[in-house]
Amino acid sequence: MLYKQFFSKVEDILKEVSQKEEKNILEAAKIIETSIKDNGVLHVFGCGHSQMYAMELFYRAGGLVPVNAILSPPLSLAPSAPLSTFSERQEGLAKVILNNENVASQDVMLIVSTSGRNATPIEMALEAKERGMKVIVLTSMAFTEEVESRHKDGKKLYQLADVVLDNHGDAGDAIMEVHGLEAKFGPTSSIIGFTILQSVVVQAIDNLVKSGEAPPVYVSSNLDQGDQINRQHIEKYRNRLTCL
Repeated sequence: MLYKQFFSKVEDILKEVSQKEEKNILEAAKIIETSIKDNGVLHVFGCGHSQMYAMELFYRAGGLVPVNAILSPPLSLAPSAPLSTFSERQEGLAKVILNNENVASQDVMLIVSTSGRNATPIEMALEAKERGMKVIVLTSMAFTEEVESRHKDGKKLYQLADVVLDNHGDAGDAIMEVHGLEAKFGPTSSIIGFTILQSVVVQAIDNLVKSGEAPPVYVSSNLDQGDQINRQHIEKYRNRLTCL
């Protein structure tokens, strides 16, 4: 059964990531830990499907509270997926988007782009660094090494990062093949990427607790005590997190 092969391939990638990305995961977690200790916020940005990473870390039961999801409508798959593809290639858009966020130099910018070639995520990294933020990038190095940058300076996203998290996916993202179909299918970037980012958050929380901090963590609103706990968190961070 092909679906079992897909499970097996994903498991292999997860094992590879766990072994080869340890240094980068620990470094990313340390950057976030330092930021939160300094009352900073983790901003998460992506285009198209990569907006899901911002949604994954934001307002999530068991997740850190000081996470700001940057969800710009022109870059969303709704109402028009082709518009998001067009928008992610436009120079100048990232600055406008970031100008509408409440950012500070002690914050961290996490940018997700599997190809790492398009202008908007590249410029978001440049804008974040100009504002003094550390930049963490989640990408596929195998993918980005096979394509040319679409930014005027010829830079790729990983070249602007303080830490690069490689999802170890194939160029083009899809990994499955079957006789009779030319196109590959079965993308892995989301499955692996979500796991990588949640592992970074888990490590950052562990670091904070071991250093004597009590990091703010959302509780499921479907637990009886959840609403009361989360209400206190929201009140504290409302002015820093756009979607609150």
